[in-house]
Amino acid sequence: MTKTKGAALTRRLLGTIVALGVTGAALAQGGAQSGAQGGARNGGQDPAQDTPARDATGLNLPTDFQIFGKLDPNVRKATAIVNEAIITGTDVDQRVNFIAAANGAKLNAEERERLQLQVLRQLIDETLQIQQAKVNDITVTKGEIDQAFAGVARNLQKTPAVLTTWLREEGSSDRSLRRQIEGELAWNRYLRKRVEPFVNVGDEEVKAILDRLEAAKGTEEYHLNEIYLAATPDRQQQVFDSTKQLIAEIGKGQAPFAYFARNFSEASTRGVGGDLGWVRSAQLPAPLAEAAQTMQVGQVAGPVATPGGFSILYLVDKRQVLMADPRDARLSLKQLTIKFPAGTTQTQATARTSAFAEAIQKLQGCGSVDKMAASLNAEVVDNDAIRIRDLPPPLQAIMLKLQVGQATPPFGSPSEGVRTLVMCGRDEAPGGQLPGAQQIQNQLEQQRVNLRAQQALRDLRRDAVIDYR
Repeated sequence: MTKTKGAALTRRLLGTIVALGVTGAALAQGGAQSGAQGGARNGGQDPAQDTPARDATGLNLPTDFQIFGKLDPNVRKATAIVNEAIITGTDVDQRVNFIAAANGAKLNAEERERLQLQVLRQLIDETLQIQQAKVNDITVTKGEIDQAFAGVARNLQKTPAVLTTWLREEGSSDRSLRRQIEGELAWNRYLRKRVEPFVNVGDEEVKAILDRLEAAKGTEEYHLNEIYLAATPDRQQQVFDSTKQLIAEIGKGQAPFAYFARNFSEASTRGVGGDLGWVRSAQLPAPLAEAAQTMQVGQVAGPVATPGGFSILYLVDKRQVLMADPRDARLSLKQLTIKFPAGTTQTQATARTSAFAEAIQKLQGCGSVDKMAASLNAEVVDNDAIRIRDLPPPLQAIMLKLQVGQATPPFGSPSEGVRTLVMCGRDEAPGGQLPGAQQIQNQLEQQRVNLRAQQALRDLRRDAVIDYR
């Protein structure tokens, strides 16, 4: 596996599966791949049984309608022809259904139409990638596809056979997923064969970056995720409105930011959920830098006008370069949870929660937790080596103030139970250290390969004969 794509093929394959178990998702306008912005944007179909209804003269059927139930994959209508390779409406629908099912999304007609356009573009790129790999004598065997398919099934907590059945039930197919797998594997190998060997990073470049890091010690840097939508001058208002609509949907909290970035961002970071990694203000275009400096962790900002379009930013975290961060301290915790039986009234739940809170205040260190749990009929779970920064922001603020042996106030809900965290140990965060030269070199190589991959795909699109139907 090429190092630029990482070892986790399955994770990249599941760019459409970042929100398993999350219900509801909204879609925004897609478009063609944007140019780079700073350094961050570099980079099996089983037949179904039912035949869809067909129009007949005099029935006055609507021209835009949705089919409820299974489609027959053998009834195929060309949506696009890419260098003589046919992409059908069935191909598009099956991929859309896969995305929606994997994310637990319930799509209305408008959302489905938008996603269909985005998926069609992705399928065109996928077709071009497979074609280019074959031109370069790169093949992907059935066994390799089967192995990756089994990996996807494991990530979805299914067996391959169960996954195949589930896909069919959701209006997709294993053929569609296997095609996606083939595209990923083929493009990976093409990059390894035709791109990676020509990417070089010199020692002086690495040294210069290390020197800049040392000089920047103590300055603030930001872990950002971004969604970028391109806007030509004649589409400025249209894209601006679409961006605002997307921000509103993100704000509902029904799916993670990465879901929207993977499906609707037009930057090359789309494949990694819009993740820009850790960046400093100087590394960002001025509009993004200004926005980042005013954001709080967990906040979404935008639309931010940037060269050629609009961006939406999500601040995952922030820190100071090469400085120890208290939130990197690792904790040993005990979690106590009380649950409420079905039929518990609000009054009863309140009374039990109050008794739980009162008991917590009498805790005498972690040694008394098990005894107290028995008296309260509470569950106890041990958690070791938990970083403070990996906890939800409200709990981070509390944990930073707790001493060993103390507990958080009760938190939770009647449906999921009320709980507390007791701090049993704390290993302070290590001091900031410069990354190793090899780490810097690998990062630079990855950025350059990603950039050249985007350029190669752009050239394939430019030279392709694509007939839309």
